[in-house]
Amino acid sequence: MTTLRLVPTLDRPIIIASAFIGLVLAAGTAYTLVTQGTATLLSPGYLLQQLQVGAFLGVVAAGMMVVILIGHIDLSVSWTLAAAAMMATAVGGPWAIPVGLAVGLAAGFVNGIGVGYLRVPSMIFTLGMDAVLRGLMVAHTGGFAPQTAATDAMRLLGAEKTLGIPNAVFVWALVSVLVVITLTRTAFGRNLYAIGNREQAAYLSGVRTPRVILIAFMISSAAAALAGVMLAGYSTKAYQGMGVAYVLPSIAAVVIGGTNILGGSGRYLGTLVGVVLIVLLNSVLSIMQMPEAGRQIIYGAVIILMLLGYSRGERTAG
Repeated sequence: MTTLRLVPTLDRPIIIASAFIGLVLAAGTAYTLVTQGTATLLSPGYLLQQLQVGAFLGVVAAGMMVVILIGHIDLSVSWTLAAAAMMATAVGGPWAIPVGLAVGLAAGFVNGIGVGYLRVPSMIFTLGMDAVLRGLMVAHTGGFAPQTAATDAMRLLGAEKTLGIPNAVFVWALVSVLVVITLTRTAFGRNLYAIGNREQAAYLSGVRTPRVILIAFMISSAAAALAGVMLAGYSTKAYQGMGVAYVLPSIAAVVIGGTNILGGSGRYLGTLVGVVLIVLLNSVLSIMQMPEAGRQIIYGAVIILMLLGYSRGERTAG
């Protein structure tokens, strides 16, 4: 009965977000036709470029969704991403990517212990972890920009192409497949939804909730670390604060896609649509040379309007 009730609720955000994508593309296309005489936004090259840029946000959002499904949040992804990239470039060689991912897993493990076993509110604990990672990286670099470069393997993942398609898109697709299989085909995925709906009931039914929470945070941090390694490859280097721009957009993408911010319901397809919407909206506003203040106002207004539309639909359905 629960599944039958949730399907219409989850489809509505996906439809609304898809409609907004159409509006953004239409507005951007009309603008480029008037100012440049060409429909730049509809060209395959432009769309592939946006997918490549969106891949980094998409990977972070995939991990963020796993944590949000259990009713928590991970505010440490910004410096987890940056720390993974900075340590990967510092180590270099064949161990660069494994070290970067290990940084993410370690951060997620600490977050999971704090939230799952010590019962500290996730917003507070992960924010503290973010500050710790920031401090460690500032101490590591002495407060200066890292004087290191991305390895060939990192550039292969983040910047290069295969058959004309950015490799970052393939990585995002692989992560997406793994997340979908995990959420729909495994007991762990069912446990995520159960904990998000009511953690105490899940625990009483035999779910080892602390362990599930621990793994969820490790997945989120590992996804952020992977995005950091890819982004360093795309930028050819790591830099301080490179993950700051991915925290709120990753949360927004998950919520825009229909995942309940309090946990318990959500579909990964919605997160994908949310990522595409955010990336295209930012790109179109940049093409229109919108001042930063105006971009932030429009960006926030679109998110608020969409969420108001969702809540109105839920009240009507109820």
